Amino acid sequence: MQYRTLGNSGAVVSNYALGTMTFGAEATEEQSRAILDDYFAAGGNFIDTADVYSSGVSEEIIGRWLADRAEVRDRAVVATKGRFPMGQAPNDVGTSRRHLVRALDDSLRRLGVEQIDLYQLHAWDPITPLEETLRFLHDAVTSGKIAYYGFSNFLGWQLTKAVHVAKAHGWSAPVTLQPQYSLLVRDIESEVVPASLDAGIGLLPWSPLGGGWLSGKYKRDQPPAGATRLGENPKRGMEAWEARNADPRTWEVIAEVEETAGRHGVSPAQVALAWLADRPAVTSVILGARSTGQLADNLAAADLKLTAGETDRLTEVSRPRVGVYPYGPMAQEQRSRKLEGGR
Repeated sequence: MQYRTLGNSGAVVSNYALGTMTFGAEATEEQSRAILDDYFAAGGNFIDTADVYSSGVSEEIIGRWLADRAEVRDRAVVATKGRFPMGQAPNDVGTSRRHLVRALDDSLRRLGVEQIDLYQLHAWDPITPLEETLRFLHDAVTSGKIAYYGFSNFLGWQLTKAVHVAKAHGWSAPVTLQPQYSLLVRDIESEVVPASLDAGIGLLPWSPLGGGWLSGKYKRDQPPAGATRLGENPKRGMEAWEARNADPRTWEVIAEVEETAGRHGVSPAQVALAWLADRPAVTSVILGARSTGQLADNLAAADLKLTAGETDRLTEVSRPRVGVYPYGPMAQEQRSRKLEGGR
């Protein structure tokens, strides 16, 4: 395991984080505790959860585990999120001070901690004024309820606006952004990655295996079945089976991943994770595991070093499709400049 600073903060986290969306849903409490034990035994120190994961049960499982593990409790860097609905009333959702006050206190209680290391807004809120949200986060930092804050699923302009509004008011600055990012989903490289680099924001990619596609478990034109996420629900979310199976690019990327894995004698998942962990601005890649076996395989990516040629081939075959403007090659050239001048 390698260690990096948490975005532009002084806190240090492992370059692979443990995502806990499965806790209390796809993984029982016993399985979840075993996953936590193995993760920390491997040198990890960064746990990511959210209040909506299993309606608070994920946070509760982590809280009980922390209470029983005095030897690692002080090493753990705990991140959670608030914003999505935790009830049916109009104020049970969003990033208003009214909602976040309760959401943060509830997360502190479920986790059994006095301070949350990283508190994240789970998504942009188009209704609440940004100043209201950022002032709440600043107050939470100064009161000691959270150490740092960040965002999830923000667009580039939303991230940049938040950074500059906080700076203009002299409020605490965000340190991280949690986007979807993988060899199959690289669209954030057009705006979100440059905005993050400009602000010194650390990226915490979620779904680094593209919902399981990059693990090699799915085969072309063979609908998934059995105890996998798509086997249980082929129409599940952004990684739904039909659209990705019909896209030739999906299989071109997977073929390159599998070929690279074969050369190293490792799993395809390890190749996909190793590529992502070395991308610009990435602080820590969030691993989601149903079992200790899945976790062990994913964590082995920390020991995998891809060659420059392998990285280049993976980057080229997975290059996101863009139009002529504003992200095409000629449009990018318009925004570039040679130091010596001329074209």
